Amino acid sequence: VDMMGGNITVRTEKGKGTEFIISVGFPLAEPEAEVCSAGKNEISFEGMRVLLVEDNMINMEIAQMLLAQEGFLIETAENGRIAVEMTAASEPGYYDVILMDIQMPVMDGYMAAQAIRDLPDTRLAGIPIIAMTANAFQEDIKKAEEAGMNGHIAKPLDIPATLFYRFSDQNR
Repeated sequence: VDMMGGNITVRTEKGKGTEFIISVGFPLAEPEAEVCSAGKNEISFEGMRVLLVEDNMINMEIAQMLLAQEGFLIETAENGRIAVEMTAASEPGYYDVILMDIQMPVMDGYMAAQAIRDLPDTRLAGIPIIAMTANAFQEDIKKAEEAGMNGHIAKPLDIPATLFYRFSDQNR
């Protein structure tokens, strides 16, 4: 809170409890962000194909529901190794984006992203990969970038707001 320029206030009353108040100032969003947060995306995701890589079935179901509501065509992989195999076997341009969980068995998201970036076909190796994890500290974001990922989504997911920014620069 201190690093964000905010403050913490504590109010306590015997027999009633304690209240912690955290105040942090944030800059106003750009007009595009306001449009996006109102659910009126300028970009249609209709027909875009996403490879969703997630080992937790509940998280996968939630992400699939959110992605489907935005018009994505969804394919899934339960771990990084399967994601690498599916990507390597695909035709260039088949997947528009890969949403990659980080903590998975067999092959984690960092290793999978690096393996995809090392594919011999540069068109497959260049697919946008977005980390999808509850670890949202700056060092986690940096580690995702170092592994070759293009972005970072913190769980819980807000698909419309997050992907709007990921694709808006590519589609203009």
